[in-house]
Formats: sequence, C-alpha cells, structure tokens
Amino acid sequence: NYSDMVDAQYRLLSEGLGIRHVRLIIGNSMGGMNTWLWGEKYPQYMDALVPMASQPTAMASRNWMLRRMMLESIRRDPEYNNGNYTTQPQSMKLASVFFGIATNGGTLNYQKLAPTREKADKLVDARLASPMTADANDFLWQWGSSADFDPAPDLEKIEATVLAINAADDERNPPETGVTLEALKRVKNGRLYLILASDETAGHGTTGNA
Repeated sequence: NYSDMVDAQYRLLSEGLGIRHVRLIIGNSMGGMNTWLWGEKYPQYMDALVPMASQPTAMASRNWMLRRMMLESIRRDPEYNNGNYTTQPQSMKLASVFFGIATNGGTLNYQKLAPTREKADKLVDARLASPMTADANDFLWQWGSSADFDPAPDLEKIEATVLAINAADDERNPPETGVTLEALKRVKNGRLYLILASDETAGHGTTGNA
C-alpha cells in the first residue's frame, strides 16, 4: 500500500543514498498522498511538504467508488481469467479511459475542448487509440493499493511546514466537501492554496500541468 511505498522511498534516500535530511518533499496526485504520509511517518526528515492534488483524508466517496468500478470491470472481464490471461484484457483500456475522463480534465476545460459531439468523439477516439503498455495484474495492484490510504488519524505528527496545492475543479478531491480545510486545522503549520477553476485548468490534472 502507500505506506509501504513511503517506507521504501525513505530507505532508498536514507540508507541507499545516505541522505540524512531533505529540504522539501513534493508530490502530485498519488505522490501528494504519499507526501502526507511522509510527514507523519518521518516528521523530522524534511523542512517542508507540498502535497498537490490530494487530501489528507481516507480514500472514499466518488474517488474510491470510481476506482473500484474501474478495477471491477477488469476483474469481471472473462478475458482477465482470474489473472491467468494470455493477452491483456481489452476492458483495461476502456476502464482506464473511462476513469480518466470521469475524474480528470476539468469541466470548463472539456467544454472548451469538446463543445460539439464531433469534437468530443475525436477526443475519445484519440484516447482509445493511444497505446497502453500496462499489465492488467500490475494495473489492478497499482490502483488498488490506494484502498486503505488514510492519513487523517496522525496529522498532528506532522512537524514540517505544509503548503497543500489543490484545484477548485479537482474531480477526485472536490473542495466543496471542506474535508481538506478541516484536516489542515490539525496541522501545526499548514495552509491550502486553491487554484481557481477556469477553461485553462484541468481538474485533477491541473497541478500536473506546469
């Protein structure tokens, strides 16, 4: 799970590379979620944390529901054959594209990019035609590893300065729930920078677009 990943990253830096302390740990989306865990598990290892496109709460609500549907659509595909497939199940590409459109891209941005059915179809066709090199079992593990993510119980352990950066139109981490602001009240020195939505932002993908 994500906690295991952070432990592995810490061992790589501290034991493998001999780095005793870092100025900043920054991550986006999954990396942002890892960043919250870094601050809790190794609170004195860094001076600052910048988790982006993430929130310090349990994986739940639409974010998990759609992840679960993506994974289930692959597992229930006869071509998946309980993980004993000989070719990659076609459902993986469909599930991945569906999840990407549903949880990334931004409402205003999509309206700008695809204001007609023809342009919307062109976008879908392009994504379906793009190569996918993932292995289905790896894909299921990678996405499923977020299931028990929940930094909420240990937020008081964070000692570093925290600047959380999220987008107002983030489909996976919607600010209107208020959960991030509530959680940040428990962080000693933390604040949220919220990027306002526009036709130039991209929802969950906003902070990945420099």
